[in-house]
Amino acid sequence: MDKSAALVAFAALSQASRLDAFRLLVQAGDNGKLAGEISEALGARQNTMSTNLSVLLNAGLLRNEREGRAIRYFANMDGLQGLLGYLLQDCCGGQPELCAPLIAEITCQTSTCGEAK
Repeated sequence: MDKSAALVAFAALSQASRLDAFRLLVQAGDNGKLAGEISEALGARQNTMSTNLSVLLNAGLLRNEREGRAIRYFANMDGLQGLLGYLLQDCCGGQPELCAPLIAEITCQTSTCGEAK
């Protein structure tokens, strides 16, 4: 991921409803969620959520699949990996042991992984 794409992704995540939708879809995993389910879970109007999902989709953070008349959304883990990779690209100035706690947390190898912060 380059700087320009990272800025688009950060801009997409910088709004509360979009961040909540992205996190919900990360939690949903491979099952994803229908657009209506996302709206309902977050208490948002469907047309507003549709716009927010489009922003996340265009930023490469979501992917979608049509199911008849409905659209199912999924977190694009490749997009997330690209964003995290961009952030950590030059991590720790050649001292990977300094990044070990951060990497362990990101990859859920710690006892606190998944806890609300």
